[in-house]
Amino acid sequence: MSNKLCIVRNKEPFEYTLSIISGKWNLKIIYVLVCMGTVRYNILKKNIEGITHKMLSSQLKQLEQKNIVIRKEYPQIPPKVEYSLSKKGESLIPLVQSICDWGMEHLEGIK
Repeated sequence: MSNKLCIVRNKEPFEYTLSIISGKWNLKIIYVLVCMGTVRYNILKKNIEGITHKMLSSQLKQLEQKNIVIRKEYPQIPPKVEYSLSKKGESLIPLVQSICDWGMEHLEGIK
């Protein structure tokens, strides 16, 4: 049986996508932003169990550099910062949905 994914000879697109969603936290951050939309830093942290302040800050900076996340800072005291998905980040929504669908389908067999 031939797998149509193997038809792609150039692994670069696959590797690029993995560089964005791989790791313990990136996909979780993206998932929360997909589900909640624009959120402040503390809300984001509360919705990602086990992530440290340092790790969340680091991952958000990386996702911002890759143009997946938008950081909006408001000039006020105390400082207010909000995070949301960029257009490029929003294009990951079908991927996140597919992962959720796969989990729902196969979670039944585990329970």
